[in-house]
Amino acid sequence: MENFKGQPRLPKFAVPKRYDLQLKPDLSACKFAGSISIDVDIVAETRFIVLNAAELSINPGSVSFSPRNSSKVFDPKKVELVEEDEILVLDFAEALPLGLGVLAIGFEGILNDRMKGFYRSTYEHNGEKKNMAVTQFEPADARRSFPCWDEPSFKATFKITLDVPSELVALSNMPVIEEKVNGPLKTVSYQESPIMSTYLVAYVVGLFDYVEDHTSDGIKVRVYCQVGKANQGEFALKVAVRTLELYKDYFAVPYPLPKLDMIAIPDFAAGAMENYGLVTYRETALLYDEQHSAAANKQRVATVVAHELAHQWFGNLVTMEWWTHLWLNEGFATWVSYLATDSIFPEWRIWTQFLDELTDGLRLDGLAESHPIEVEINHAAEIDEIFDAISYRKGASVIRMLQSYLGAECFQRSLASYIKKHAYSNAKTEDLWAALEEGSGEPVTKLMNTWTKQKGYPVVSVKFKDQKLEFEQSQFFSSGWLGDGQWIVPITFCCGSYDKKKSFLLQTKSENYDVKEFASDTNKSAWIKLNVDQTGFYRVKYDEELAARLCYAIENKYLTPTDRFGILDDSFALCMARQLPLTSLLTLMGAYREELDYTVLSNLISITYKVGRIAADARPELMDNINQFFINIFQYSAEKLGWDATQGESHLDSMLRGEILTALAMLGHKETLSEASRRFDAFLKDRNTPLLPPDTRKAAYVAVMQTVTSSNRAGFDSLLKIYRETDLSQEKIRILGSLPSCPDQGIIREVLKFSLSPEVRSQDAMYALAVSKEGREVAWTWFKENWDLILKTYGSGFLITRFVSAVVSPFASFEKVKEVEEFFANRSIPSIARTLKQSLERVNINANWVKSIQAEENLGEAIQELAYRKY
Repeated sequence: MENFKGQPRLPKFAVPKRYDLQLKPDLSACKFAGSISIDVDIVAETRFIVLNAAELSINPGSVSFSPRNSSKVFDPKKVELVEEDEILVLDFAEALPLGLGVLAIGFEGILNDRMKGFYRSTYEHNGEKKNMAVTQFEPADARRSFPCWDEPSFKATFKITLDVPSELVALSNMPVIEEKVNGPLKTVSYQESPIMSTYLVAYVVGLFDYVEDHTSDGIKVRVYCQVGKANQGEFALKVAVRTLELYKDYFAVPYPLPKLDMIAIPDFAAGAMENYGLVTYRETALLYDEQHSAAANKQRVATVVAHELAHQWFGNLVTMEWWTHLWLNEGFATWVSYLATDSIFPEWRIWTQFLDELTDGLRLDGLAESHPIEVEINHAAEIDEIFDAISYRKGASVIRMLQSYLGAECFQRSLASYIKKHAYSNAKTEDLWAALEEGSGEPVTKLMNTWTKQKGYPVVSVKFKDQKLEFEQSQFFSSGWLGDGQWIVPITFCCGSYDKKKSFLLQTKSENYDVKEFASDTNKSAWIKLNVDQTGFYRVKYDEELAARLCYAIENKYLTPTDRFGILDDSFALCMARQLPLTSLLTLMGAYREELDYTVLSNLISITYKVGRIAADARPELMDNINQFFINIFQYSAEKLGWDATQGESHLDSMLRGEILTALAMLGHKETLSEASRRFDAFLKDRNTPLLPPDTRKAAYVAVMQTVTSSNRAGFDSLLKIYRETDLSQEKIRILGSLPSCPDQGIIREVLKFSLSPEVRSQDAMYALAVSKEGREVAWTWFKENWDLILKTYGSGFLITRFVSAVVSPFASFEKVKEVEEFFANRSIPSIARTLKQSLERVNINANWVKSIQAEENLGEAIQELAYRKY
């Protein structure tokens, strides 16, 4: 018995083949009863059966094992549920016969309120509050709903039957084959599923409306949502039908199930979950309201639907063997969701926006406390923390880098053969590399092992000397440390023109490249840009001469948006790592004053927020000039876009307008604040006023909060009133994300208190944590005071990590690091360990950055000159 405790994986002497599961949820008492018969193959001699179970009460008298080829029934002499390991150990008096048998177990459980396992979500119907029952089993929570082999490699088929109130809708992975009504209850039976992993099993019980369509090959697609919101599912439905057809062609394998349901769940921890044939979503990721959703909401719905449907092949049909290979699921689905979205909405220029994913990956992976893409998982409790920017965003970025290196056609062909080979089975990272290597003839395994088996990435330094480019790679750390990692780097570069692009693999620490052939292009003023279109997962540091030429090229609009983005983002990262003075970064930012590309400006805005915060800690006396300089940068695009949309304007301009106006409001731009106030007043009188459409609402809400104080709180109270009146999740989140931008500490305290009140769904509370720099200490004090409540509400899922990083990371002093470490000395739990270390590392990086800015000479004069420069 003791041998099974404390193990990361289940023993392999018994293997499940088929589950026959019957469940009866009681939505008013918030509990459920169930029974399960599992076809098990005993493949090695044992008198034990060990499987997963957690938070279930097992009826020992109901447990038995019946071998197929014998009439004998084996009853266990001992049934033990080991809660700390989430395993159920069945100890039989004698060895079980080899071969197939049926394991029967009866059990009961609680419909919990923690958004994992089999849980309850609340909704209102005709003014009455009701419960629905929902599942969320990834990564390791099917065991909270029924005893099972809850690891991805134990694939089996599932036959599910639900006993539910007869007026409710009951959905599962497969279509209904029979519904028997018996008075107030009905028994709903579903087709048996294909072979699949436990984390993809799903069932949902509640009151729903739906909209329906079919793909050209007859797959029935539905979007389910709360009663009265069906029209908000139309956009996602259209995207789903087109995406399924696109993936069928891309993967050269048809969608494997007879139907696809997508359903909006009011209480939902993640963005969405790709359960086979029954995909669950947060409302904000599935529903789109023509009148009250912003352009950014529309794009969010499209990319999330495309991501989840990619999983139906990459994840569900071919499944990772163990969580070490989670990135295969998530990195791939992230990358391919952009491919699909770009095909359906080419005008969104979504591959330029992919750079936001790249940047998030680079930012986390620049920490010493990052982890490799392939990460060892030794306990189920560790899995939640790797659903992060490494698995998703670095994963997607290295796939994009590899596709760019191998070529799109070869990449697609090799993927299709990988999916065919591993369908209805499990795969590891090396299986994907093998397929791509076979299809391309390139050394994919050797190349990619440097990117997936070690953490971090290189910064490639480049100098121009004697008609040669000198390249040198070293590991990049945001802290400015020098790391000793080395990569095989696919280098691309252009000299003076995009017509002349060169590429090679940098396989050593340094290498020279002769550019005599570019003699006419490498004259004094010609620009040289590395990592063309930012397809590589690395940063670039140019010598002063090359950097000056690029600055000139940006001002003169010679470069593509992706390259303008890359130069800016790399410079910001180098400045944070104290390898580039703040003066140099600010001078470069000035070159973007006529920038109009959405993705480039969006990143420029987020960089101004970060630089502004650090500068305020380092040199508060310079802030008026710094803010003035930032306002000058955004003035051009703000004047071009104005507050009002023009007829037939692009989706990207609609998104940009809100972001630019929000930035100007945060910078205290007087004209923006007064215009926002005027439009907000009109909106209070008439919620349908054309003066404040969804795309500019957040900007107005943020502007209103800039002038709110404890003694002048009318704007705050008005926003709370709008929050309480709307039933649209996207509008609630717009408001929640605006409230904490207030500089008044008393108001911040109220906002944080409100975030944990019953008025805010627990998955949404973190939107209120993005506090102003004036609110940092208030948030930290509030966090400490409410730690026990936060732990109780969020302690068992990944959302608790969001609280830790949002509250701790913005600080910039070594004293704060000590204070935070002391607080957590006896309060840390395994699921936040990695996040806490990363957050403290960020504080140390900020503190060192503050010190270097304080020591920077002539910074005041440079900023004065930038703020009042006449162009």
